[in-house]
Amino acid sequence: MTATINQQILLASRPDGEPTVDNFRLVETPLAELEDGQVRVRHHYLSLDPYMRGRMNEGRSYAQPQPLGEVMIGGTVGEVVASRHASFAVGDAVVGMGGWQLYQTVDARQRGALQKVDTTQIPLSAYLGAVGMPGVTAWYGLTQIIAPQAGETVVVSAASGAVGGAVGQLAKARGARVVGLAGGPEKCAYVSGELGFDACIDYRQHPDLKSLSAALKAACPNGIDGHFENVGGLILDAVMLRANAFSRIAFCGMIAGYNGEPIPMQNPSLILVNRMKLQGFIVTEHTALWPQALKELGAAVASGRLKYRESIAEGLAGAPQAFLGLLKGRNFGKQLVKLV
Repeated sequence: MTATINQQILLASRPDGEPTVDNFRLVETPLAELEDGQVRVRHHYLSLDPYMRGRMNEGRSYAQPQPLGEVMIGGTVGEVVASRHASFAVGDAVVGMGGWQLYQTVDARQRGALQKVDTTQIPLSAYLGAVGMPGVTAWYGLTQIIAPQAGETVVVSAASGAVGGAVGQLAKARGARVVGLAGGPEKCAYVSGELGFDACIDYRQHPDLKSLSAALKAACPNGIDGHFENVGGLILDAVMLRANAFSRIAFCGMIAGYNGEPIPMQNPSLILVNRMKLQGFIVTEHTALWPQALKELGAAVASGRLKYRESIAEGLAGAPQAFLGLLKGRNFGKQLVKLV
């Protein structure tokens, strides 16, 4: 039976400080008949990512704000259920930016709107994580900005997450010593055990700069040559104190300031003293390198060398709550919403 109704989650209002479930609204909308060139996708999984928090705000950022009253942005994987485009057939597995909804209707004539993916060796959900935007984010920041040499020390914040976990494994494969930071003993055990980091620091055990800096000194006896930053704030300050001359920091996220909190840097003079390179990046601005990144990531996942974990919330209605949990670090690994 062909579906006639779509369920969608819209951004209903902008958050004032921390977001709440009241910022979102679940609606039902009719599905129109397909026109020539269009493809309909039934989503199997929705990706939840920290960048979505920034899109909820009105203020200046690297991306346009999410419009009010429209479907929340988000990466999706699913299956073609109807097609009026020669390149896509019913049953094709595809990845796209379908947003927080059960169905997406795409003009497949738009280049890059949908990508067909092979699920024979790589699970469909992995195309939203290790072999998707988070994996490419990890690959880009590590290889293009940090560019570690064998024997150097690389530190990764939010190390148990979808991006951080990939950064550490890719750095280990390049011969670096890798130290992660994660919240809680369970996440740290996973980072050093399952993912193979050389050490992991539970930042919750080190609530001040002196304590965290001492923990980093013990874990990084030769100092820090590269740092992949997802958090900012106290963690960044502690890393700066342990950084070596000519060290590199890739700025991927600053989740410590996502609700508008100021995140001053305590010792910016160290940038000059240590001749450091600090560079922010947005992975979608580097599409020319995506094929190279995805080739390495896909091969590593297919062979089992690149390990990852998923937290899966059930059903579209649970997406807002799962997203709020992600912002609080309640997820373990890649946060997904299962829609089938």
